[in-house]
Amino acid sequence: MYKRVLLKISGEALAGEKGTGINADTVENIVSQIVQLHSMGVEIAIVVGGGNFWRGRQGQNMDRVTADHMGMLATIMNSLALQDAIESKGVPVRVQTAISVPQVAEPFILRKALRHFECGRIVIFACGTGNPYFSTDTGAALRATEIGADVLLMAKNIDGVYDSDPRTNPKAKKYDSLTYMDIINKDLQVMDLTSVTLCRENHMPIIAFGLESENGLIKAATGEKIGTIIK
Repeated sequence: MYKRVLLKISGEALAGEKGTGINADTVENIVSQIVQLHSMGVEIAIVVGGGNFWRGRQGQNMDRVTADHMGMLATIMNSLALQDAIESKGVPVRVQTAISVPQVAEPFILRKALRHFECGRIVIFACGTGNPYFSTDTGAALRATEIGADVLLMAKNIDGVYDSDPRTNPKAKKYDSLTYMDIINKDLQVMDLTSVTLCRENHMPIIAFGLESENGLIKAATGEKIGTIIK
C-alpha cells in the first residue's frame, strides 16, 4: 500500500454520462472510495480538471491565456464540490489554489500542504500549475513531485492505456505496463508530453485506471493489479 498518493480526476469524469456539470452519483462513488482510503491511513492529495465546465479549446476565437484562466476557475468549482462531499463524510479537507482567491481557499504553500497531511487532512490542489499553456495533468505531475507522493493515480474514463481508443476500436489492445518512453514514442494519449516528461525526470510512477472500475481507486492505491502502470 502506498503511503502518500496524488489522485488526478478529470472534470469530465465528475460529469458522468451527462458530459457536463457534476453528477451526484459519480461524485458519491469517488468520495466513498477516497474516504475509505483515508481511513486506511493513506495520505491523499487530489488534482481535478475543469473540462466538465470549460475546456480551453472551446475558446477558439478567444485569447489562449484568457481561455486557460477560465479553465483554472472551473477547477476551483470542482474542487469545492469535492471538498463539500468529502467533508460531509466527516473527513477534513483543505483546498489550495495556484491563483489567489483567499475568500474561497488557501493559496498553494507546500509546507502548509505537508502540514495538512500530518494533521490527517486531504488536500485538493486547484488551478493546475497556475500558468496558462499547462494542462491539469502537468499540474498533477508537478504537485505529486513537490509533495513527495509515492505514485500518481490517473483516474480515467477507460480502464487503462490502450494502443487505440477502445470505445471506437473493439480490437484495441490494453497495456498492463509501459515505460515513460513508450508513452512518448507511441504517442499514447494518456497524458500530455510535458506531464509524462516531468514524471520521467522525477521517477514518479503512474497508474492509469478506470474510475468506473469497482473499488478501482482502492485497488490502485493498495498495490493491487489494475489498469496500466507506467514507470
